[in-house]
Amino acid sequence: MKENVFGSFRLFLALTVLLGLGYPALVWAIGRVTFRDKADGSLVPKDNVTVGSSLIGQSFVMPGHFHGRPSAAGNGYDPTASGGTNLGPTSKKLADSVKDAVTAVRSDEGVTGSVPADAVTSSGSGVDPHISPEYARLQIPRVSRETRIPAADLEVLLARNTDGRFLGLYGESRVNVLALNLGIDTRLGHPQIAPTPTATPAPAPSAAPASSSP
Repeated sequence: MKENVFGSFRLFLALTVLLGLGYPALVWAIGRVTFRDKADGSLVPKDNVTVGSSLIGQSFVMPGHFHGRPSAAGNGYDPTASGGTNLGPTSKKLADSVKDAVTAVRSDEGVTGSVPADAVTSSGSGVDPHISPEYARLQIPRVSRETRIPAADLEVLLARNTDGRFLGLYGESRVNVLALNLGIDTRLGHPQIAPTPTATPAPAPSAAPASSSP
């Protein structure tokens, strides 16, 4: 009996050291050496100042910027309160908010037809840094007008920052909004993105997205 107890205790100590200390330390070391950028949060620097993360969306409301998806995470793009609206397809609140958002997007972008779904609905995480190429392309006339960058040049910038399906099979094509807007700032020669890794609070999920008017 005593041998069984001592044997179990020794096994407990060995597994604690191996799996509770050794394995986490090994994974941490590999992350720091091999994937340091990702381990640090995939932060994006601009002129030695962190302007965001390529993995976390933030609010872009400048008329000369591409706008991201609406966010239901906290006050908007809050990674500490990541989540969606939790509203189902029969929710009147969801239907009303989408209707208001569609009206706002049509007004901002000067269109009358349908708009991409990601322009008026938040992602499940609430911090999605990407939008669809269709939504980005819808915004090109406004961004071109506000920045005086030719639409053809914005199309090139959009293509350069569009990622295709994983292995050509999984997911959908997507555009990183931060990278897109950094490209615009570089073209203009002056920054519009606030030098902060935290996001500007976005509108509440039940409200329409902020207007792009100055």
